[in-house]
Amino acid sequence: MKWGKYTPFLLLIPTFLIIILFIYWPTISSFMLSFYKVSPFGDRKIFVGFDNFINLFKSQAYLNSIKVTIIYVVITVFSVIFFGYLIALLLDNKVFGVKFYRTLIFTPYAISFTIAGALWTFMLNPVAGHINYFLDRFFGISANWLTGQPFALISIMITSIWKMLPFSIIFYLAGLQSIPEEVIESAIIDGTNNWQRIWKIKFPMLSPTTFYLIIMEITHSMFESFGIIDIMTKGGPVETTTTMIYRLYLDSFYFQKTGEAAAQSVILFLIMCFITFFYFRFGEKTVHYQ
Repeated sequence: MKWGKYTPFLLLIPTFLIIILFIYWPTISSFMLSFYKVSPFGDRKIFVGFDNFINLFKSQAYLNSIKVTIIYVVITVFSVIFFGYLIALLLDNKVFGVKFYRTLIFTPYAISFTIAGALWTFMLNPVAGHINYFLDRFFGISANWLTGQPFALISIMITSIWKMLPFSIIFYLAGLQSIPEEVIESAIIDGTNNWQRIWKIKFPMLSPTTFYLIIMEITHSMFESFGIIDIMTKGGPVETTTTMIYRLYLDSFYFQKTGEAAAQSVILFLIMCFITFFYFRFGEKTVHYQ
C-alpha cells in the first residue's frame, strides 16, 4: 500500500488535535454551558435556557462593563492607529541614528501585557513613581493614577497604547517604505504641501494596512488588556476599569457564576464576529489595493 498521498493528512493530525482540544471543544462547551446554571462546586447543572443572557443585560455591573469597554476600545484603537502612523512617518526619514530609534520604539512590543502593567504601575505610583514626580516638580500637580477617577481608566489606556503602538508602527513603516518614490516626487511637482502628501496621498495608499490594523487592535484591546487591568487596577476603583473580559474573569473565578461567565464568553464571541463581518462588509469598500 502506498502511503505517499496520505502523508500530508497524517502530518496534520497533531495540529488538528490541538485545535480541537484547545479551541473548538472549549468553544462548544462554553456555548452549551451558557444555557445552564451551575453550582459553585460544579457538581450540579440546571438548564435555564436564555436566563443567563437575560440576567446579564439586567445587571448594572455588566452594562457598566460594556460602557467601559466601548470607551477603552475606541480611544486606544484610534490612538494606536493615529500615533502609530505619525511615528512611522518620523521613522521613515533618513536621519542619523534612525535604526537606533526604531529599535528603541519597538521594545515595548517584545514584552508581555502583564509586564507592561507592572512597569507602568511602578511609574504611576503616587509616592515613588516617576510620573507624579515630574508632574509635581514642573507643574505642581499630582494624581492618584491607579485609585482615583477618571485617572485609573486613563492610566490603563496609556499603558495599552504604549504596549500596542509598536505593532502599528511596524506595519505602517513597512507600508511607507513600499510606496514608490515616483508617486511622492510627482505630488511634489504638482505643488502639494507636506500635509497633503501625508493625509491625501500616503495614508490612502496604506488603507489595506489600516484595515488590517483596526481589526487586530480591536482584538488586542478587547482580550489582551486583561493582564494590564489585573496588574494595575483589578477593575477598580468602583469598577471604572472593569471591561467585559475582566467582568468575565470576576464572575467566573471570584463569584463562581459559571453559567453567566459562559454566557459572557458567547457574547464576546458574537460581538467580535459582528465587528469583523461589519468591517469586512462595509469597511473594505474604502480599501484600495495597489
